Amino acid sequence: MDLRGKTILVTGAARRLGRAIALELASSGAAILVHHHASPSDADATCETIRRLGVAAHPIQADVRVMGEIDALFQEADRHGPVHGLVNSAAVMVAGDLLTMSEDDWRSTIDVNLKGAFFVLQQAALRIRRAGGGAVVNIADIAGLRPWPRFPVHSISKAGVLALTQVAALALAPDIRVNAVVPGPVLKPDRMPAARWEALGRELPIQRTGTPGDVAQAVRFLMENDFITGETLLVDGGNQFASL
Repeated sequence: MDLRGKTILVTGAARRLGRAIALELASSGAAILVHHHASPSDADATCETIRRLGVAAHPIQADVRVMGEIDALFQEADRHGPVHGLVNSAAVMVAGDLLTMSEDDWRSTIDVNLKGAFFVLQQAALRIRRAGGGAVVNIADIAGLRPWPRFPVHSISKAGVLALTQVAALALAPDIRVNAVVPGPVLKPDRMPAARWEALGRELPIQRTGTPGDVAQAVRFLMENDFITGETLLVDGGNQFASL
């Protein structure tokens, strides 16, 4: 898909990885719908940066845990014309113990990472199909392939995102392609010491950590390549092999 003149919705686009993805797609000529939950100033700043690239950008606030707010998100998106693509990037990551996590803990993660991704994809696909076809990229996590015991619900949610990708790729073909990107260590957690982050990179086969731009370029590739669907692309510096 040629991204020039297309409109792409990127969820969680105000900050961090979602912002990098939004900027990369905008650099390809796509207008961006910059979704955020509770970061209006960051969303405005991201939109301003995108507009300086010569394309349109519009901030849209919504809590993707809530069905009514997903509906409102797309009502606002419809004001800006056809939607040609989606990047499902909004996510939360909460640590916990499998034996003590509560129903609220479960919901707080599943409702964003999986329920939100599912119903945002559903609404986006209806619009992408009306626009003549396009592409979806879901942002998963290495935890969906190699579960992390300290993040049980997060791991489960991201495994679900990978299953959602494959189901949607089959259900929406041939006019909508659906793929997933699995980031490895590309963005240091706020509370992680720099020395630990650098050590983590040295443990990878490629012997360094990545950047949000590495993931953003992978998303762009999957958006543009019209012969790839149902694929899971790992952007992880060989992390999947690190313990072998």
